[in-house]
Amino acid sequence: MIGRLIAGFAKLLTGATAHWTAPLSDARQRVYFANHSSHLDFVIIWAALPAALRERTRPVAGADYWMKGKLRRRLADNVFRAILIERAGPAGSPATATQSIQQIAYGMGDDKSIIVFPEGTRSMDGEVKPFKSGLYHLCRMKPGLELVPVYLANMNRILPKGEVLPVPLIGRVIFGAPMWMEPNEDKTEFLTRARAAVLALQNQ
Repeated sequence: MIGRLIAGFAKLLTGATAHWTAPLSDARQRVYFANHSSHLDFVIIWAALPAALRERTRPVAGADYWMKGKLRRRLADNVFRAILIERAGPAGSPATATQSIQQIAYGMGDDKSIIVFPEGTRSMDGEVKPFKSGLYHLCRMKPGLELVPVYLANMNRILPKGEVLPVPLIGRVIFGAPMWMEPNEDKTEFLTRARAAVLALQNQ
């Protein structure tokens, strides 16, 4: 009940509408991967999903943000059922990165889907930055995952960095056609192809 209310409120607050370029099966375990420009991003994608898909989808988010304050913690744990990643530690540390991927894979189990942002940090200018390697390593750890590119339009303008209240603009959540990592696909080739799939949705 609370989840439905938050989904409705998020849509009302941002004016975000969902656009689907291909149908998705309710039964598949998948990764929704998107561009990242605001703290509302995973909430908007989660809210845009049909209820049946939303129920089995867990956002991946930074523990440093969502563990601040009782309300954020309660929403992350009880409503979004988010997989909270500890981002503290040496930048680029292989051990930290591996631990995060293992935590995500464990949180997915055998049937949960996730929402991730492969850029690794928010884009301040709306440009989609090169993808970090986490998505590649997750696909290696869990072969056969269905990957759905998502493009968030206008979110960097609706909630700019440093702002608390959204600016009244119309956002769009564009879901692309599913893709998969090819057998023996090179990391650079895969990440380039995944980023291109998100960029291709800009004009949809």
